[in-house]
Amino acid sequence: MAEDVDNLVIEHLRHIRKAVDEMRLDVIDLKARMSSVEGTLGHIITQLAVLSGRTDRIEERLGRVERRLDLTEA
Repeated sequence: MAEDVDNLVIEHLRHIRKAVDEMRLDVIDLKARMSSVEGTLGHIITQLAVLSGRTDRIEERLGRVERRLDLTEA
């Protein structure tokens, strides 16, 4: 009887260990995917900053053109 209980406990522990090992692999995969997402997001933020700088320069140039052509309102 005690041997059956020991075997049952060992069987449950093996099942738990297998489930934990599978979760460990899932977490490793999720970490890799999250790193990729973070890298992509960083790239997008950098590109937005570049575009913002370009937009600022275009606005400055447009303002000069408007002033030269007297298109600005007082």
